[in-house]
Amino acid sequence: MKKPSYSALISVATAAYSVFALAKPRHLGNAITASPLKQPDYDIAARTFGVRDLVASGLALAAPTTKAREQAMLGRVVFDLTDSALFTNEATTTGRKAKVLAVTVGWAALNVAAIVADRKR
Repeated sequence: MKKPSYSALISVATAAYSVFALAKPRHLGNAITASPLKQPDYDIAARTFGVRDLVASGLALAAPTTKAREQAMLGRVVFDLTDSALFTNEATTTGRKAKVLAVTVGWAALNVAAIVADRKR
């Protein structure tokens, strides 16, 4: 039995996050600010990320070629780095900034690592 690719595993994990973002959009506002008045402002972004990431994950999982899968994954990397640039500055404390930065850049790095690992297989 062939092992799933690392890219497939990351794509499934991203799809799971997408469902979570759609079901519990307030997670983003909670990560960025402690203010219950400002948290709802981020719900639309979380829902947008949920749909965007679900589509990108689906494209990566259904890609007909390795190159197409890598392009979908690199799109995710760009999304994560853009999210990092946008939301790190929005975070209201140093700890919140660090958390947003770690999650966004960390997820981008995992996508790149999956692509590299799959190429070496």
